[in-house]
Amino acid sequence: MPEEVVFYVTKYGYLAIFILVFLQEIGMPNPFPNELLLIFSGYLSFKGLLYLPFVILTAISADFIGTNILYFLFYNAGTILLKKKPFWLPISSGMIDRLSVKISKGGTLYMYIFRLTPFTRGYTSVIAGLLHVKPGVFLPVALFSGLTWAAFYVVIGNLIGPSWILFIRNIDDFGNYMVTLLIIVLSTVLLLFFLRKKGKNSANAVINNS
Repeated sequence: MPEEVVFYVTKYGYLAIFILVFLQEIGMPNPFPNELLLIFSGYLSFKGLLYLPFVILTAISADFIGTNILYFLFYNAGTILLKKKPFWLPISSGMIDRLSVKISKGGTLYMYIFRLTPFTRGYTSVIAGLLHVKPGVFLPVALFSGLTWAAFYVVIGNLIGPSWILFIRNIDDFGNYMVTLLIIVLSTVLLLFFLRKKGKNSANAVINNS
């Protein structure tokens, strides 16, 4: 954990959390992931320096505002922005093309999953804007995914509070565990979705044949 982040989050609390999450959500490159920031913020709530619900609310607010700035920018001026790519927006045309195809096929579920996945979070709002996904569709997905994402990592930080020193010493291994856990959770969500969709299709087939 960078010492500067520890200092500013410990000193400025919710304001520092909001600014750091917001900057990364609008595409500003940071030397550390927001997920690690939220875990540390959760640890501070365990220590009693921050209030857990306020940490989650702050992270959700910063995430929701930041991601919707990108969404509305690309919704209204996506073609111009892609031609004159700002220096602060590290986007890859290849990644945009690949995710655009998946989101077009998978709809809100895929947007939700990509919003929870590191490295694709920022792309999701960009692609939703480029595809002109209606605000009435994207905004609820952005809010619910932000809630899931923020609560997950902040609570993880709070729970590992008693073992914080051990966590810092084994942070690389912990990152691998988190990725594995995330893959399991997302795979379960996808499986349940497809099983539910298959069940509906089977029910409709029975009705149509009767």
